Amino acid sequence: MSKLNDVVETVTEKVSNVVEEVKAKVGSPKETNRVRIDGFTEEGENLSPLNEDSSPLGGDSSKSHSHGGGEGIPDSSRAGRTTSFHRADFGRMTGREEDWRFTPLKRLRGLHTADLDGTAPELAVVAPDGVRVESIARTDARIGSAGIPEDRVAAAAWEDFREATAVTIPAETVVDGSVTLTINGVSKDPAAQHIVITAEKFSKGVVVLDHKGSAVLSQNVEIVVGDGAELTVVSVQDWDDDAVHASAQYAKIGRDAKFKHVVVSLGGDLVRVTPSSKFTATGGDVQMFGLYYADAGQHLEQRLFVDHAVANCKSRVMYKGALQGRDAHTVWVGDVLIRKEAEGTDTYEVNRNLLLTDGGRADSVPNLEIETGLIEGAGHASATGRFDDEHLFYLMARGIPEDTARRLVVRGFLTEIIQQIKVPALEERLTDAVARPFHPAGAYRPGAGGRFYPAPRTLSPSIPKA
Repeated sequence: MSKLNDVVETVTEKVSNVVEEVKAKVGSPKETNRVRIDGFTEEGENLSPLNEDSSPLGGDSSKSHSHGGGEGIPDSSRAGRTTSFHRADFGRMTGREEDWRFTPLKRLRGLHTADLDGTAPELAVVAPDGVRVESIARTDARIGSAGIPEDRVAAAAWEDFREATAVTIPAETVVDGSVTLTINGVSKDPAAQHIVITAEKFSKGVVVLDHKGSAVLSQNVEIVVGDGAELTVVSVQDWDDDAVHASAQYAKIGRDAKFKHVVVSLGGDLVRVTPSSKFTATGGDVQMFGLYYADAGQHLEQRLFVDHAVANCKSRVMYKGALQGRDAHTVWVGDVLIRKEAEGTDTYEVNRNLLLTDGGRADSVPNLEIETGLIEGAGHASATGRFDDEHLFYLMARGIPEDTARRLVVRGFLTEIIQQIKVPALEERLTDAVARPFHPAGAYRPGAGGRFYPAPRTLSPSIPKA
């Protein structure tokens, strides 16, 4: 029996030695035994040559700022994004920042480098009875009530605006019709603008921001949705061809409040809209919709953020875009953060892009960050595809001319978003706008910097006959 015990002890000792040797080779808890692989860190592969000898989350993005963004390493997640009312806290923009990597900075026309002291667009308000419209000073308590800038361009607008326009729907008021703010650009000098929209508790209304004309504008829009309120905000960017517009839109959602946000970007040389929604109490419901249609040379960018900071809230996001013409470029980035306190969250986001001709580019980046597993559901989807020849063939086989058939397909693709607005006159106008003609080869769109359009692809001969 003693011999058997000796054999067992010997085998156990040998196995233990082998295990220790394996641990030493692949990386034991002791730092000296770890195996270094060039280009990798504990967090993964380091793809940035700008952040050598650091983790992928290091370098400039890991520097602290005066206001901070929340938890973790700044810029490593939306919880750690830098926020500040002062442009200097963001430093000089290079285009390498995650938030700006798709944006052609040279086309910002000074919004990120110059003082925004130009003439702000003219603002005319049409409001039903009961809605308060005011011009308020920078010192008004409502300024800064919904959000804090998260990039240098928005912070510059915050520093440079002179006075703000405030629209307030009083408590328990149900607005008959919609409140329309027509924002008409009259100057091409870099300018700043600030708007505050407040729906007090148990109120209900629709507010439309209708952008027209020509401008170089950085804009902050604050939206406060009180407890039990229902608010729809529609932001239409129907600028002239030479306009540049960056709009940061912050929404704060109260208890059991319902908020619908619709972005429609059609005109402008460069348009960048960054809407965010933050839940501050339980029971909130947010719907965020977007429609964008880029022609040749246009850059239309949408970056949204849904912050599930509290429990038992729901969000739905749907953005759709179409592109035609050489160098048409659209960007959609959807960030959803579910914090550890946000148990019971129900969220889903989707982005769809339709390429109508060759020469365009659609970037689509859905991001879902989850810090708790106790949720109802979370997901995202993204798809980009070319014009479907079968749809076109089906319509043409029934006697519909090709150009009309193409317009019908695009209209059907985008109408789902337009129908969310619930303002009949605006829906009709936008439906007509998206049914724009397809331009023949060599044609130029009228307007500043006329845009070149390659010919639409012809039907594939391989499509079977009906």
